[in-house]
Amino acid sequence: MTTSAPPEKPRELRDFYEDPAVPVASGTPRSLRQARMLAAAIGTGAEKTPRTILDIGCGDGSAAAVAAPLLKGHRIIGVDWSQDALRRARTRLALTPVRGELTGGGLPFKDESADAVLFSEVVEHLVNPDAALDEIRRVLRPGGHLMLSTPNLAAWYNRALLLAGVQPVFSEVSLRAIHGRPGKEVVGHLRLYTARALKEFVAASGFEVVRLAGAPFHGVPRPLRPLDRLACSRPSLASILLLHAQKSPARKT
Repeated sequence: MTTSAPPEKPRELRDFYEDPAVPVASGTPRSLRQARMLAAAIGTGAEKTPRTILDIGCGDGSAAAVAAPLLKGHRIIGVDWSQDALRRARTRLALTPVRGELTGGGLPFKDESADAVLFSEVVEHLVNPDAALDEIRRVLRPGGHLMLSTPNLAAWYNRALLLAGVQPVFSEVSLRAIHGRPGKEVVGHLRLYTARALKEFVAASGFEVVRLAGAPFHGVPRPLRPLDRLACSRPSLASILLLHAQKSPARKT
């Protein structure tokens, strides 16, 4: 008689993100494009009054490190709930890392105390993205800038994969392993957006959408990367969605 091994204990989300093997950084092209959008919106500290920029979900600090040269004179503060990610972020001089969460006033900042928020590859990981944008809106000053990036459910290759009956890239059905889609890494995505859905979601959360742009995905096979870069000219087809919004004077109802 043989016995099978007991099933692996399900991973809690907090345990998942504290695992050093879980990726906490995205590709440099996306970070650079996003930083350029923010720099165009607020300028440098040498040109204008220095601003406070929160990099919420800063991961290992790589996105802030890419942005810092374009945002000279401004203060960048990294925020993450993962202690492991913050330990890695502290090795980078581009930001001051602090611990915080995106629900119930979990960000350790006063109301209307920040000029801009970088929100890179975070919203797709959240159980409650509505509460997260409420909290971001709370800490932003009126007219403050939100720079949000997230994978595009309707990326050009995902449209083809769905037609073939294949699970789209970026989507996940398990925290243990990849099932039914290309790729090798489990990254914990819970929410996915199309360009239209993202704009509507952000606008309904009290922001005015200024611009939507596209960015390439570093995981695209090398022979297809020229096509992926070309798709960036059509954000609805791009791998990554880059959205610039500003806090509305009054919450829309």
